[in-house]
Amino acid sequence: MSSTDHKSLDEVNASVNTSNRGGFKKLLAFIGPAYMISVGYMDPGNWATDIEGGSKFGYSLIWVLVMSNIIALLLQSHCIRLGIVAGKDLAQASKNHYSKFINIFLYILAEIAIAACDLAEVIGMAIGIHLLFPSISILGGVCITVLDSFVLLFLLNAGIRKLEAFIISLVAIIGVSFFIQLVIAKPDIIEISKGLIPGFTNENALYIAIGIIGATVMPHNLYLHSSLVQTRKFERTPVEIRKAIKFNLIDSAVALNLALFVNAAILIIAASTFFNTGIEVTEIQDAHKMMAPMLGSTLAPLLFAIALIAAGQSSTITGTLAGQVIMEGYLNLRLQPWIRRLATRLIAIVPAFLVIYYLGEEKTGDLLVMSQVILSLQLGFAIIPLIHFVSNKKMMGEFVIPMWQKIASWISVSVIVFLNCQMLFQKTKEWIENSSYSGLIAVTVIPLMLFCFAILLYIVFEPFFKNKERTEKNSFHGEIQKIHFDEPKTYSKISIAVDFSSSDNKAINKAIQLGGKETTYILIHVLESASAVIYGEETNDDERNQDTQHLVAYKNQLNEKGFECEFKLGFGNPKSVIPKLVSDTDLLVMGTHGHTALKDILFGTTVERVRHNISIPLVLV
Repeated sequence: MSSTDHKSLDEVNASVNTSNRGGFKKLLAFIGPAYMISVGYMDPGNWATDIEGGSKFGYSLIWVLVMSNIIALLLQSHCIRLGIVAGKDLAQASKNHYSKFINIFLYILAEIAIAACDLAEVIGMAIGIHLLFPSISILGGVCITVLDSFVLLFLLNAGIRKLEAFIISLVAIIGVSFFIQLVIAKPDIIEISKGLIPGFTNENALYIAIGIIGATVMPHNLYLHSSLVQTRKFERTPVEIRKAIKFNLIDSAVALNLALFVNAAILIIAASTFFNTGIEVTEIQDAHKMMAPMLGSTLAPLLFAIALIAAGQSSTITGTLAGQVIMEGYLNLRLQPWIRRLATRLIAIVPAFLVIYYLGEEKTGDLLVMSQVILSLQLGFAIIPLIHFVSNKKMMGEFVIPMWQKIASWISVSVIVFLNCQMLFQKTKEWIENSSYSGLIAVTVIPLMLFCFAILLYIVFEPFFKNKERTEKNSFHGEIQKIHFDEPKTYSKISIAVDFSSSDNKAINKAIQLGGKETTYILIHVLESASAVIYGEETNDDERNQDTQHLVAYKNQLNEKGFECEFKLGFGNPKSVIPKLVSDTDLLVMGTHGHTALKDILFGTTVERVRHNISIPLVLV
């Protein structure tokens, strides 16, 4: 299998057919992926930086939001191009291109970005729950957020369009909530226009600006968008590829400008409500508390809390999908969706829980802003490979980005990296000057920063001294092996798991097809009653008697047709008993139960456990 054989987000890849549609209907078929991306641009981390920026510096940082949105539109257009033209997400393209060491480094940074993002979502949702239900503490809200871990699992089972509809509904709730709040706040339009002029009032404004950039242009969104655009199925002709790119760009322009409206609304509301009255607010819950008396309306804080929960829930879903894309792309490792979701959530919950428990709920704002700064610090490591890939004529062919986009992209990433370096220098200087462990910081933090900067420089200049693409295989299951053909083998004994349902007929017939009349067939059935679990083979109840009669009936029918047949009865849990019953046979044939989603969670799956505990071939019917 080549690297192109395994698809990004394979379960929903090319699941939305856009063929045989024209005009507006075709555009509607492509609408969706960008809205799932846009929620990452209006998550609780954005709220924290926007509220602090607005309350401390008024409208003066609006230009940072606008600049971030322009950069986001440019970069997301690159993701669209990479996913549609190359058929790879950013993680897969990196895996193909870079060495193992660089890929591991990039993967670790990407996972840190996911954790930082989810940290903001955990805290944001916990705060939202607390604001709506004051009796539940923020710490209690953090614990409750574990329960949303399975929402994504059920939504994905319903299909990508259902998931997109759910996300768009949450985005609509957020947008309407802030529109109403803006009307209530009555901001000064002239002052807002002055905020479009670039500049920083002091060093603290730079730190908040970096947080705004990190909260707006998120690294994990670059990975996710390059994957989500592949959920649309269309003809792979130059004309249709151009149409797919165009429709996805329209999708992105509308969705990301809606995200800009939400972010600007949060900053403007904070500026008009708090900055103009000389009140500095750094905590989301404080902003909520002061809204009613400052704006003279009880509706504004209610809408604020509802929108906050909607933002946290929608972003946590997209964050999980991004985690799946990153893990599969870099490591070729595919986990069960619920395991991935739970692991991501727990990684975020632990630091949030510890900080709130030991430092108090008043530190949640600092934690939110810090998480967004961490995201911004990792942007360069995602943006630079993306620019290289979409500028690569060999990979993109006639769809390589034009020169003006290359120039704009490099200017954007240069600005982001420059601001990050400036902020890091300032913060490290403060740590060394104010900490009693200045020597330890100097010998640990500074070398780590220099190492990361060296890797960043390597990624920037690597294409210029690299003569050819990596030829290393990137198959999802490893390099393909040569098949060594054995002589056809006859089975001496074939076990058939039966449960006296309609699937038995198919399982028995399949076994006969494989074995013929030279094989001995062993029918196996496991008693799962409470007495069977406790007493084992000493069980002597009606169920055992009935099941034995059924096995005898099956055996007699097979004997009448000239097949040699025996049966075995097991007792207890089929997952552990079946492997013991089939240990002396050559093949096991089982019928599938047909459970999906909820039934698998409620009842479990026998097949998965059995196949890991047997050393013979397993045939599922």
